[in-house]
Amino acid sequence: MTGTPIHELTEAYRRSESTPTAATEAFLARIARLDGELGAYLTVTREQALRAAADADARYRAGKPLGPLDGAPLVYKDVLCTRGVTTTCGSRMLEGFVPPYDATVIARLTAAGAVMLGKGNMDEFAMGSSTEHSAFKPTRNPWDLTRVPGGSSGGPAAAVAAGLAAGGLGTDTGGSIRQPAAFCGVVGLKPTYGRVSRYGLVAFGSSLDHIGPFARDVTDAALLLRAIAGADPRDATCLTAPVPDYAAALAPGVQGLRLGLPDEYFIEGMDAEVERTVRTAVDVLRGLGATVERISLPATPHALATYYVIAPAEASSNLARYDGVKYGLRVAGAKDLVEMSSRTRAVGFGAEVKRRIMLGTYVLSSGYYEAYYGRAQKVRTLVRRDFDAAFGRVDLIVAPMTPNVAFKHGEKEDPLSMYLNDVFAVPADMTGLPAISVPCGFSAEGLPIGLQFIGKALDEASVLRAAYAYEQATPWRARRPSPA
Repeated sequence: MTGTPIHELTEAYRRSESTPTAATEAFLARIARLDGELGAYLTVTREQALRAAADADARYRAGKPLGPLDGAPLVYKDVLCTRGVTTTCGSRMLEGFVPPYDATVIARLTAAGAVMLGKGNMDEFAMGSSTEHSAFKPTRNPWDLTRVPGGSSGGPAAAVAAGLAAGGLGTDTGGSIRQPAAFCGVVGLKPTYGRVSRYGLVAFGSSLDHIGPFARDVTDAALLLRAIAGADPRDATCLTAPVPDYAAALAPGVQGLRLGLPDEYFIEGMDAEVERTVRTAVDVLRGLGATVERISLPATPHALATYYVIAPAEASSNLARYDGVKYGLRVAGAKDLVEMSSRTRAVGFGAEVKRRIMLGTYVLSSGYYEAYYGRAQKVRTLVRRDFDAAFGRVDLIVAPMTPNVAFKHGEKEDPLSMYLNDVFAVPADMTGLPAISVPCGFSAEGLPIGLQFIGKALDEASVLRAAYAYEQATPWRARRPSPA
């Protein structure tokens, strides 16, 4: 049961071959057995999950399930507010914080009958690429426990890969869904900016944050996206565009699709196994009837540096609210408000968060704003224009998801080497375009490799269609890690 995709699991419920309670108990037992070593969860909501599963049981017995996600056991990244359930963002600053409301995506999945197993571990305030920067514990990659699962959504990605959840939600600001999906061998989808409401998401970079699903296969990703997408008056950036039936759009295949292969996504220093595996995957797509042509995205070499100006600037502004006054941590014993706030932020934030706050504050400061932040926004426009030009020639862009496979814990302690791991991920965040990572093979050491599809704005359907066609033509989705 814990190795079954959601759409197969809920079909088994309908045929009375299993029940939501049986599935939920199986996942909870596996969490109890394996998560002590894996570290995928920060909070396990056992009693709440069993109550939700029992409610789903009753609906199936009555022949009135709520839909294709009714009784689906899910994990949510701990950056999404959950009413009555601790939401820490992986930080001491919010240790013990219990929100009084649900994020819109949580409310929508609850309304669809999903069962929350718990909250997934993450890099503190979503700042990291390895889930080594959680204030509470690291998460390990289920394919090799000496390696990272990626980040910042490493907990949910590892949980789905290891069979500790049937699916889940993460956030993607600079690749934080797609990169851990690639490292853990699962599907990770970042929708178009504004397609999914950010209400109830604890903000990192407000112009860059996206919420999207982790799944065992592309069908599940389509079902999860359909459930969470759509207009929300509580989020002014949320789009009102109609939401298609993504699962129904999976069937046509890639015959006649024009795919662009960007030269700039094959760089010096890239892992040779990753490049070889991705190029083999592109050949599979050609064999399925797609046409593939080389394209250029000339601003790509500047995108990473631009991202690491814009994202810390937005983080500096967003994290100013953690001052020890309204909620969260407060360090006692200060003689005045300034000392209290300073002490609280010194204790509450970890090293990586402090680094990004300082970077962001610097680039926003008087005398440097135009030189750094203003110029970065202009480069961001150039990156978007590159994609606009490319989509005048092709329907989708296909590329590697990461330049390397999952690295070992402690291997990238230098911040710059860690940031370089996001080089193929950040352009889709800066442009707000939909993108997906789907497994496309394994290294000689048995580590997953991800293939990325990037689409036009609001064209998640084509992104999912191409990923599904590739997935169905290859054996990779059937391969799972095998912890004891």
